Amino acid sequence: MGSIAGSKKLKRQMAPMFWGINRKEKRFVITVRPGSHPKNNSIPTAVLLRDTLKKVKTLREAKSSIYGGKVKVDGIIQKSLHHSIGLMDVVELEGITDVYRLVPYNRHLLEPIKINAAEKSKKLVKVKSKTTIKGGKTQLGFHDGRTIITDINANIDDTCLLQIPEQKILDVIKFEKNSQVIVTSGINAGRIGLINEIKQGTFTLPKRISLLIDDKTIEIPANITMVVGKEKPVIQIM
Repeated sequence: MGSIAGSKKLKRQMAPMFWGINRKEKRFVITVRPGSHPKNNSIPTAVLLRDTLKKVKTLREAKSSIYGGKVKVDGIIQKSLHHSIGLMDVVELEGITDVYRLVPYNRHLLEPIKINAAEKSKKLVKVKSKTTIKGGKTQLGFHDGRTIITDINANIDDTCLLQIPEQKILDVIKFEKNSQVIVTSGINAGRIGLINEIKQGTFTLPKRISLLIDDKTIEIPANITMVVGKEKPVIQIM
């Protein structure tokens, strides 16, 4: 009988490029289980330790670290080899002073960058859904799968600055003209620009934005961008 959650492994040739794995070493590699981030937009914990960060040399060493509770994602210990780590997640490793945040960088969908330890309790999350629930309260759904019930005024495509792991909203960055955004996928992944104009979508065309990057204007879908600040990003993303 097959596993309900799907296979635990993936052919190396099918793995995303940003995982940083050696494709000719073995046939299979550990894959991502369904979780907070989409499968194709995240890295499993074991692969992050061994292949992306290169903090361990073998899968056995990765298992020892993960099962021993030495890996924190967004301030919470994760003991699954397959946990999905994705956009803006903060990773801490016990015994290592470096703290990492996963961001789009240099056309890569995800790249771990070292950040100041003072920022490890802060994370940017994009608002993907907004629902009114029982009692007239508002529930916000974010890009990393978490939801929060709040009275704070935020709309879809806005970005919230969270305090983690408490999930306290510290600030809301509006998706509007003259806001700074980072491109999260495509050939411009990792580039930061200024919103010139927001073009509402139609039945056949998604919402798009006119973005000024390095004195050049490009037009891209709004769903592959994330607002990160006004004059500059509110946290370190480069």
